[in-house]
Amino acid sequence: MASPMRSLLADLDRYVQSFRVFLERSTEHQSMQEFVEKHLPDVIASIGNGKSAINVLSVGGGAGEMDLQILSKIRARYPGVTINNDVIEPSADQISKYKEHVAQASNLENIKFTWHKETANEYESRMNAEKKTKKWDFIHMIQMLYYVKDIPATIRYFHSLLDSQAKLLIILVSGKSGWETLWKKYGPSFPLEDLCSYVSSADLLRMLDSAGLKYQLYELPSHMDITSCFSEGDKDGELLLDFLTETLNFAKTAPPELKHQVMEELRKPGCSEIRDGKVFFNNSLGVIVVEP
Repeated sequence: MASPMRSLLADLDRYVQSFRVFLERSTEHQSMQEFVEKHLPDVIASIGNGKSAINVLSVGGGAGEMDLQILSKIRARYPGVTINNDVIEPSADQISKYKEHVAQASNLENIKFTWHKETANEYESRMNAEKKTKKWDFIHMIQMLYYVKDIPATIRYFHSLLDSQAKLLIILVSGKSGWETLWKKYGPSFPLEDLCSYVSSADLLRMLDSAGLKYQLYELPSHMDITSCFSEGDKDGELLLDFLTETLNFAKTAPPELKHQVMEELRKPGCSEIRDGKVFFNNSLGVIVVEP
């Protein structure tokens, strides 16, 4: 009998490994880069007006690849202005990679970095305990809202920290993506253990509407090559399956019937398209820019 399934987040090292394979096989970062090039200049066009310093808060900054691209755009828009970039990130491994990226990057003059090894929730608790309410000019949450316990409360809190010209940028999987199909159908069978919630841009828009917040939505097409998931014993394929199901060693621990159903689902048009014998999962993203 298969051993009981456990959440992928129970093993942070394997989570980071599976996330890296996901980034290699998907066009996620390219899609985000395209957004940063095309649309971010308009989004940040007035966040620093009349300011001698711009405060940027990265919630769940990971290894900083996207953060540095965002910062370079802010720096280009406001040359000579000091940028204070605070990063909230619970993984020590990701923070050290972030610091390496900063050390290797050029064009970061005038940017001051501060890292906080904590979750969004821990940051909020610490700020409340210290009775601090620092205002921010730009806050971004890229692919991190899955890992907070109370999403509406988290958005309310960080939204309350926005200055008058500021913006809150949220990136999540799109409500039109394969993730939405997979999670809505099989989410209840996966071992969440309260560590992760399945939320897409469609869910988020409902939350923002009920909170009466104003926002703009951008859809970013993206895909991921999951062909290796269908090769029994393929190490990268197994890591991708872990990432797709948020399950530690899904290929080895899932009950055979569930594994069979998930593998079938992953090939279907609701999740993926098959081109030239390869299976491409629909990894489309929703970018939501929330007004103060």
